[in-house]
Amino acid sequence: MISLLVLWAVYAVALYVTANVVPGLSIRPGTNGVIDAFVGSLILAVVNKVIKPIILILTFPITLLTLGLFYFVIIGITFWLMTLLVPGIKCQSFFSAILGSLLFGFLGWILHFFFR
Repeated sequence: MISLLVLWAVYAVALYVTANVVPGLSIRPGTNGVIDAFVGSLILAVVNKVIKPIILILTFPITLLTLGLFYFVIIGITFWLMTLLVPGIKCQSFFSAILGSLLFGFLGWILHFFFR
């Protein structure tokens, strides 16, 4: 149980850093932003477990035709959906969502490596 809470905190930190680094992504400053990061990481986990597999199945032919490059669009869609569901996190463009999802994944991977 503790490892799950640590993992949740790690991904919240990754989301907070991502929202402050990527141009076009913003998060509320202060304590509200930290709460938004925790809620956003929880929402992103749910979206990735429930909606992303459905999108992957529906877009498999396009992903196959583009040799997997359409997968970047899919992860951008899931990140953009998270920004729609969390009112404190704003995304200005779809390119920002794709860049944010890539940075979030990279930071989450690095932080998860150190804190597992």
